[in-house]
Amino acid sequence: MKKFLGVWQKVLTWVMAGAVAILIIPVSIQIFSRFTELIPAYIWTEELSRFCFIWMVMIGAMIGVRERLHFDVDVWPKLTPRRDALLRMVSNVFVLAYTGVMIWWGIEFTKFGWNQTSELADLPMWLIFIAWPLTGISWLMFLVEAFIRDIDLYKRGEALAAGEFS
Repeated sequence: MKKFLGVWQKVLTWVMAGAVAILIIPVSIQIFSRFTELIPAYIWTEELSRFCFIWMVMIGAMIGVRERLHFDVDVWPKLTPRRDALLRMVSNVFVLAYTGVMIWWGIEFTKFGWNQTSELADLPMWLIFIAWPLTGISWLMFLVEAFIRDIDLYKRGEALAAGEFS
C-alpha cells in the first residue's frame, strides 16, 4: 500500500504541475487582452482559470495530508515519540471526520452536477465537482497510512525513548 500511495502522490504532484502550467495560459490571455487590441477579450479564459484553480487547491490538499503539512499546527513543546504519535492520531481522527464529510457530500455534489455543463466553455461540471470526493478518498488512503505508521510508533515509543532500536 505504501508503494501505491507513493506513486499516487507523484501522480498528484505531476498533475498539480500540469494544472499550474495550464493555468498560466488563460490567465496570460486575460492579461494581454486587457491591455492590447491584438488579442480579443475571451470570456472562457476566466472559467478555465477558475476550474484549474479549484483542482490545484484540491490536489494541494491531498498532497498536504500525505506530507503532514495540511491541518497541522505545532503548538506543543517537544514530546516523546509515543506522545507525539498519540497526538497525531487524535488530530487525524478530526481530519478523518472531515474526510467523511468530503466523501459523502462530494458524491452528492458530483451527482448534482452530473448532467450540467458550464456556461461559457460548455465543460461537463462533473469534471469539476468530482474533485471533492476524489480529495476525500485520497485523504482516507493517506490517513490509513498515517494511522498505521503512528500506531507502530506508539507501540515502539517506549523502546525509542529508552534508546532501543529494532
